[in-house]
Amino acid sequence: MILGERIRLRAIEKEDLPLFVGWLNDPEVRHGLSLYLPLSHAEEELWFEGLLKRAPEERALMIEIDDQGAWLPVGNIGLFGIDWRVRSAEVGIVIGDKSHWNQGYGTETMRLALKHGFETLNLNRIFLRVYEENPRAIHAYEKAGYVYEGCMRQAHYKYGTYSDVHFMSVLREEWPPEIDKT
Repeated sequence: MILGERIRLRAIEKEDLPLFVGWLNDPEVRHGLSLYLPLSHAEEELWFEGLLKRAPEERALMIEIDDQGAWLPVGNIGLFGIDWRVRSAEVGIVIGDKSHWNQGYGTETMRLALKHGFETLNLNRIFLRVYEENPRAIHAYEKAGYVYEGCMRQAHYKYGTYSDVHFMSVLREEWPPEIDKT
């Protein structure tokens, strides 16, 4: 387990897959993700089999929140595309349980992933991509310490619209940021 103040990150189990299918088939959850088609349980099982073949450092983790003493799954996060020579990785996150949106769990999870990436994996740079039409995520990433790097103009197409893809990152020397932890 990787423990935070109100959350923990744990390995994903096969029994978790129905949760993911439910979350990822919700158009509102999928809105900020690269997924654009409904997802079957069989496809999620194939994703899980591929996950198990990845290096342990690149396996997505379940995000659980402390809900009155019980751990409640709300999403997942993972570092991937790790380049060990330059000590860089990309991070991806989804809070799939919409009843826990706008409560700071995304920001806290991103901070915990940075701590893990810098302190455990000895990374130097952790970056992400975010669609311009996802201001809630951009705000959470900024609160976690991510800095805007640049933009790929009209690099994403979904639901009949082109949109920009923003890059944000945190360097080890910038972490931990002196930011408001609220």
